[in-house]
Amino acid sequence: MKRLMTVLLCLSLAAIAVSPVRAQGTAGAQVVEKGPAPAAPVDSLPLLEKAVAKDSTRFDNLYRLGVLYLDRDKVNEAINVLTKAHVLRPKDHRVSVNLGAALDASGRAVPAQAYYREALAQFPEDSVASCRLASSLYSQSKHAEAMTLLQEIIKKSPRAYCAYFTLGVAFADAGIYKDAIRMWRKVVEIAPTSPEAVSARESIEVLEKFVGQ
Repeated sequence: MKRLMTVLLCLSLAAIAVSPVRAQGTAGAQVVEKGPAPAAPVDSLPLLEKAVAKDSTRFDNLYRLGVLYLDRDKVNEAINVLTKAHVLRPKDHRVSVNLGAALDASGRAVPAQAYYREALAQFPEDSVASCRLASSLYSQSKHAEAMTLLQEIIKKSPRAYCAYFTLGVAFADAGIYKDAIRMWRKVVEIAPTSPEAVSARESIEVLEKFVGQ
């Protein structure tokens, strides 16, 4: 039983880390019948690092670099860069959420929660900030507060898959495995390509094998 929960916790922590907020591209791809093969994609991380080293007052570069650092699990670097971005634009909720994510990943839940709440003060309907706050609270064993928040999120945003994912973690932690599986299947149904869905599928597989024993 202890080993099962350890496996589930490892799977859950991988998905609970906030996925950085990014701008969505809209350019379409052109069809080319002849011509040279496309060049290999350029790694933008060193380019952004050079740009920020040259001028650390440009918000967009700081924010994008912080996002890339989070993507690559460079938590301390992300905290440093996103803190600078936050100084430049303290009311940008994307920065607050991602900075909270980086702090959570470094084990600093209390300041992380402060940044989530800061984002929610600007955008109360931000389900991502709410979900991350709930996850952070749950990790501190503030279960009642976290569960209340998750229920409020789902009431406001029935398709907030991050809330269903964290509820699945809570149910599994409490030994309510069928409900945990049901929550994780909801995640897969709503957002099948999300990082949470990947972790949900793995967690379902682990639990179904355990329940079937």
